[in-house]
Amino acid sequence: MSNSRSYKAFSVPLIAGVLALGGIPALAGSAAAAESKAVQNDFNGDGYKDLAVGAPFATVGGKERAGYVTVMYGGPHGLTKDSRTIISRSTSGIPGDPAAGENFGYQLSTGDLDGDGRTDLIIGQTSSIRDAVVVWGTKEGLSGGVSVPAATTQAGDFDGDSWPDLVLFRGGRAPGDDPLGTEATVWRGPISRAGKPTATQDFGSTRVEPFDVINAAAGDVNGDGRDDLALTVYTGDGGFGSQLYLANASGGAFTYTAGPGGSGQTAFGDVNGDGFDDVVRGVPNESTVTVALGSASGPKPASTWKSYSQDTEGVPGATEEEDRFGEAVSVRDINGDGYADVAVGAPGETLGDKDGAGMVDVLYGSRDGLTGAGAQGFTQDTDGVPGAAESGDDFGGSVSLLDINGNGYADLAAAAPRENTGDGAVWSLRGRPTGIVTDAAFTFGPAAIGALPSARFGESLS
Repeated sequence: MSNSRSYKAFSVPLIAGVLALGGIPALAGSAAAAESKAVQNDFNGDGYKDLAVGAPFATVGGKERAGYVTVMYGGPHGLTKDSRTIISRSTSGIPGDPAAGENFGYQLSTGDLDGDGRTDLIIGQTSSIRDAVVVWGTKEGLSGGVSVPAATTQAGDFDGDSWPDLVLFRGGRAPGDDPLGTEATVWRGPISRAGKPTATQDFGSTRVEPFDVINAAAGDVNGDGRDDLALTVYTGDGGFGSQLYLANASGGAFTYTAGPGGSGQTAFGDVNGDGFDDVVRGVPNESTVTVALGSASGPKPASTWKSYSQDTEGVPGATEEEDRFGEAVSVRDINGDGYADVAVGAPGETLGDKDGAGMVDVLYGSRDGLTGAGAQGFTQDTDGVPGAAESGDDFGGSVSLLDINGNGYADLAAAAPRENTGDGAVWSLRGRPTGIVTDAAFTFGPAAIGALPSARFGESLS
């Protein structure tokens, strides 16, 4: 999801081609703490990563921009259109009813909140008066849910006890120039399926309170075993800002620290293999990405931060302000060399006379950090990528790196939320030792999976 876009039925779980309404599963027993922390993006516990796709602009139950989310389940052959779950406020077991302008699915986060060994999905929205929803992972896939008092959330192990915690941002998205403001709270895990945390904790800083939280990311910058937190916030009058917080050992949960500025997404990953997560911050108004390397004391000094763009040697394309390079970022190891790599969306990229057709660049990590050497660029006109580039598609509006087929190499998911006049679509390209390849490319949108159109499908990916 990108903060600079405008604000995103039924749900029918459909696993292996079998259509059935999702119910609320029985409570599962707790797993060991180590198992809980290890579970990442595997909603059905089959060992393959799964992809959640937000479609927040869809009309559901007659309510415009009510929104829904589709989960595409991974497997040995990657994603298929027949292994999926569609979730909205009309889904059996999901609390609430569809509401106009709620944009259910605008923001997503994941974590095994109840410690049963399967990842849970937390679905956010833009309304200041509606709740986010935790949808529980089960053997059959995501099913059943509980409300949590937030518009935006972020899961992570913020206290280092191996149980995922949940930061709740109660606020929403301002419809005008002035932010609504945010109330931030931390729920300590495990969290029961009745929506009860083990404990609550003060956020620890008041810096976020005047603003609206647009998106969030978690990672361990200083290697202390506690996840740290990066936010993109709406500051008012059309402006956006960034905030970085280090997790505390005691007292309030977080302490504010200096980090790269920018209005795009942030992601964490170890691009130089030194054992510390690095901060990758998109700066789409300058069409750049800034990387702050991690260290035992947190992000290294600003004098060491490096910026990358389409003018960086080896990176496909050429920097233009309207490219919005850095609006979306995702970080994981694509080629299996032990260094995290970075996918960068440039949804405003012009291809020939096609304004806003969009592009995704992939930059690779190394012992010396992120580099343009061997970088790759993908559009809908790239050989092997299905479809054709068109003006206004916004290809690269969202990106995600996940090892969908379990071969040890992260695969690229790239969305074009405005594809087909706003229906939206997502492309899945495989990761290999040579990088991202197109020989098994798979694309899907609402029509392919039996979901609702005019949805901005892919506005958020997790």
